[in-house]
Amino acid sequence: MSFIHTNRAYVIAEAGVNHNGSLDLARKLVLAAKEAGADAVKFQTFKAERVAQANAPKADYQLRNTDRGESQIEMLRKLELPDSAHAELIALCREVGIEFLSTPYNEEDIDFLQGLGVRAFKLASIHCVEPHILRYAARTGRHLIVSTGMATLAEVGAAVAAMRGVGHEDFTLLQCTTNYPSAVADANLRVIPLLREEFGCAVGYSDHTQSDVSSIAAVALGATMIEKHFTLDNSMPGPDHTSAAEPAEFAALVEKIRATESALGSGVKKPCAAEMANAANMRRSLVARRNIALGEVITEGHLTCQRPATGISPLRVDEITGRIADADIAAGTRIEFAMIV
Repeated sequence: MSFIHTNRAYVIAEAGVNHNGSLDLARKLVLAAKEAGADAVKFQTFKAERVAQANAPKADYQLRNTDRGESQIEMLRKLELPDSAHAELIALCREVGIEFLSTPYNEEDIDFLQGLGVRAFKLASIHCVEPHILRYAARTGRHLIVSTGMATLAEVGAAVAAMRGVGHEDFTLLQCTTNYPSAVADANLRVIPLLREEFGCAVGYSDHTQSDVSSIAAVALGATMIEKHFTLDNSMPGPDHTSAAEPAEFAALVEKIRATESALGSGVKKPCAAEMANAANMRRSLVARRNIALGEVITEGHLTCQRPATGISPLRVDEITGRIADADIAAGTRIEFAMIV
């Protein structure tokens, strides 16, 4: 399956670990994401011991939003989505018509998701500098969505080379700022066309800001995919809730994205139907600026333009000037070819 051959941005509700380890809450996130207009809802598939060592410190944003006395691995254990929950959520997604996606963190997670028939893998920004994981995921043939937070252009190039090195071309790169929440000023959205031109692939945007501005601007710059963290309630405990969009906010973002796509149009410069209907009354005709006597040579100084556009178009002014009046023409008269020779 490819997510890139579409005429609109593919919108992912990043539920992530905002289920807080609860299948019931995860199910509610699926339903809310569908209701909000997301194309996919994404979770995270990991075992805490395979992600972090026992002494790994929490990131700053995790310290701000969780118990500072709790280790990272203890926090991660609480946020694991049980293996048994995956099949139930996949079935629910199929039932309501939304794509199930997940981020695997290790080879075992990739194997697990592949066995469940998950059709695409979202690789986190940490994977952008892990070529062995990229190659392993690429060999599955699944569509890969690769965030590029914290990466330089050279590191992104190495990630692309890792995927292409095993013959894989079905991937989307996401511009991303790895901070939760991130500032709009750090979005650096001009990277989107840069990545597209540099690597000849689809490029989207993973939005960690607390604003709609960056996602809308990303779509205007050609992003084929938008990912936004998603929660039922910003006040819930957990590391990612405070930087996530609640359902009403997410739905409003989707609506703005679709409106932006509509506003972008076809890229063909031509009048729309509404303009065509207005043209006759809005555009103007060539009119005598002053009295023109029989036999006078007509110059631009003899002419002006006035509505409506039912006479000779100003575009044809060069067909009028230099010719001779074949009759007296009073000021304010719409010029007709029958009046000149």
